[in-house]
Amino acid sequence: MGLNPSKAAKWIEPYFYNLTNQDSNYLLNSWNLFESQLFTLFGDPNEARKAEAELRSLRVNEGSHGFLYIDDFRSLVSRIGDWGERALIHHFRKGLPSRIVDQLASHHSRIDSLQELMDINLVLDTRYHERKNEKSHHQEKKPEASKSIFFHPQNSSSSSQKKK
Repeated sequence: MGLNPSKAAKWIEPYFYNLTNQDSNYLLNSWNLFESQLFTLFGDPNEARKAEAELRSLRVNEGSHGFLYIDDFRSLVSRIGDWGERALIHHFRKGLPSRIVDQLASHHSRIDSLQELMDINLVLDTRYHERKNEKSHHQEKKPEASKSIFFHPQNSSSSSQKKK
C-alpha cells in the first residue's frame, strides 16, 4: 500500500500491516475509538473554542440570503458542545438583520425551538428578497425620465422687450 509519508500515514501504517495481530487491530474494529484516536493525535484541540467564537460573531451580511446564514450556523453548532436550545435561539436571533428581527417582534407567539425560528426566518427572508426583486423589476419597467416636454423659455422675446 503506497501511503503518503505524512505524520498520519506513519501513525496508521503499523495497523494496516498487522491486521492479524489483535493488539493493533482493536482500533480498526471500533470506528468511535479510531476516530477518537485520530482526533487526539491530529485534531485541532481548539476547534470547539474557535467555532464558539465564530458563532458569537456570525451575522447575516446585507443582501445575503437566510438559508446561507442557517447553513453556516448549523455547521458551527455541529462543532461545539451542547449549548442548549435557548442559547442557540439567542445567538441565531442575534445574527439576524434588523429587517427580520423587527418582523419577529410582531410575531404573536413565543418561539420555543431553533428550528421554528429558522423556518420563520426563511419565510420572512424569502418574502423580503421576492419583494426586493419585484421593486427592482418594477423600477426597470418605468419609462426613463427624459427631457421635459414643456417649453420653459429662458429669454423669450416678450420678457426681453422693454415697455414703452
